[in-house]
Amino acid sequence: MKRILIANRGEIALRVMATAHRMGIETVAVYSDADEGSLHVQQATQAYALGGLTSAQSYLDVSKLLAAAKATGADAVHPGYGFLSEDAGFAQAVQDAGLTWIGPPPAAIRQLGSKSAAKQLAKAHGVPCLPGYEGEDQSEQRFAAEAAAIGYPVMVKAVAGGGGRGMRLVQEAGQLGAALASARSEALAGFGNGDLLVERAVMHPRHVELQVFADAHGHVIHLGERDCSVQRRHQKIIEEAPSPAVDADLRERMGRCAVALAKAAGYVGAGTVEFLVEGQQFYLMEMNTRLQVEHPVTEALTGLDLVEWQIRVARGEHLPLTQEQVQLSGHAIEVRLCAEDEMFQPHTGVVQYLYAPAATKFEVSALRFDHALRAGSEVTPYYDAMLGKLIVHAPTRDQAINQLIHALGQLTVLGLPTNRAFLIECLSDAVFRQGKALISYLAGDAARLQQQLQDREAHAHQQWGALCTVGQLPGALACSYPQLRKLRHRGQTHELALQPASRNSWAVVNGDGEPALLQIDERLAHGWRARQSDLTQTVSAVQMPGDEGAARWHLQAGAVDWWAEDVSYLPPENSGAAGQVSELRAPFNGRVVQLAVEPGQMLQAGAVAVVIESMKLEHSLSVRADCVVEAVLISAGQQVTPGQVLLKLAPAVDKGGQA
Repeated sequence: MKRILIANRGEIALRVMATAHRMGIETVAVYSDADEGSLHVQQATQAYALGGLTSAQSYLDVSKLLAAAKATGADAVHPGYGFLSEDAGFAQAVQDAGLTWIGPPPAAIRQLGSKSAAKQLAKAHGVPCLPGYEGEDQSEQRFAAEAAAIGYPVMVKAVAGGGGRGMRLVQEAGQLGAALASARSEALAGFGNGDLLVERAVMHPRHVELQVFADAHGHVIHLGERDCSVQRRHQKIIEEAPSPAVDADLRERMGRCAVALAKAAGYVGAGTVEFLVEGQQFYLMEMNTRLQVEHPVTEALTGLDLVEWQIRVARGEHLPLTQEQVQLSGHAIEVRLCAEDEMFQPHTGVVQYLYAPAATKFEVSALRFDHALRAGSEVTPYYDAMLGKLIVHAPTRDQAINQLIHALGQLTVLGLPTNRAFLIECLSDAVFRQGKALISYLAGDAARLQQQLQDREAHAHQQWGALCTVGQLPGALACSYPQLRKLRHRGQTHELALQPASRNSWAVVNGDGEPALLQIDERLAHGWRARQSDLTQTVSAVQMPGDEGAARWHLQAGAVDWWAEDVSYLPPENSGAAGQVSELRAPFNGRVVQLAVEPGQMLQAGAVAVVIESMKLEHSLSVRADCVVEAVLISAGQQVTPGQVLLKLAPAVDKGGQA
């Protein structure tokens, strides 16, 4: 094996390159038009342009990938994760082209990639499974009958794929039809297969998965478990190992089942067997026939390079260790940094400023940041929202949590919203710190965490927001005379009275509050070192164009970042229009996959009007108040941009003529 084509992008492409180059193997990067300037393109030995913007036009086009391998002289293909990593047809095509496939055999991918086939195989080999239906009859009537026999609540799942797409929890029979339609639509868009299964829902489980590895000589072992229970929209954002709820006996029983399933499928390479765990009971969810996003957690705990293992196994080598030789040490936690706000809405944009904490490797702890970011990186709507992941390994769980919170506090990504501050909020929360976070954790606690975060944000804005007006960054002039300024934060406008106290300090009165002395000790390239009373803080910031010409700022102070606009010179807002329904706008880039309204239609508050697909997920847009649709400005299949007006709305009028 001399040259590996990496059929993927971003941080996973960089991750595979790092190991390949260390092993003396050349790499080939492939890229879409949207990724032409990406780091993985620059750091590969060679790079090949696939063309196109979307996944379907580039990273999912098998003929283009095989042409790239032929043109560059690659003799092996590593699929990374996502895209075609679990596509048996692609694996077979790679092998038919005479190339080495760094992954499991196509037959194993085909059998285990289907949740229904995997469950049947698992049952035959003593692996516990939830009662459910995964048959060929995909009619709504059959699903309704099976769900009634299983008993509600049930979970609807896509037979193909993973990552939470095509999953819907159904609490009662009346919700089943809509859940089937929505799950099937998302599964078709994500995996090209709309087949579904239904199974009994376990309401308060953990998500615990076992990393398995197999060689071509019949040896299969596991490398311990990872707890991935902290999820939003069925997608993981925090993973840790070992699980705080798994003891040695449970680990041994789960490991034995995971190994049995892999052996039964004739598995080779890296795979992950995922379980729902409730107390000491566990049930198979699925097996992912690829390297996982969270594989660094296992690497930290074992000291092993799983990509190196993949390459060696693909070359026909034996596994480097037996089960008895596997050693798990300390505690590791990974968080996924995503381009989304604390409400889990995805965002696109350009990274205006980046400061990443340096990777460290000490005798007792380590920090790792896998990413493909730099200043100027564009986050597009064509791929998922994950920007990278931070991993900490420490002797104890408490130490790992503390060090990860510190690393996230140092990380600065300005120019678009991220979930950095929300991750800190989760890690700091008592439920997580006590090891009690279940899959249902964010479903029940997200609103509380979001409110806490917004309270911290409001406090930070009150303390440091005035820096937007006096900071002397490009486009802003420090005030040298008394004046009134207006800052808008989360839709609320606040008046600030500024009175110069010295060349670099001002008395700031926020609304009716008491004066506070704000002192700038140092002007930085992207922010300030500022002081208020006895508190000194580094505040990072970038200025961007805002609505109606306002100066818009993205600021970060430690664990909090927020957006503020200087609207001092904008015309007064029309307060008479406040609260009226006038339009529905797109909150982010995406493609309209469902248009549920027509002109003249009456809508009640909370009614879904438009469904947008963005970053591989479907998002329902609802109206906030009773209204009438005056005009529909988009069509199904159309690509929309942030802030684009989708519908013109008018307030609903009752029979008495009152709005």
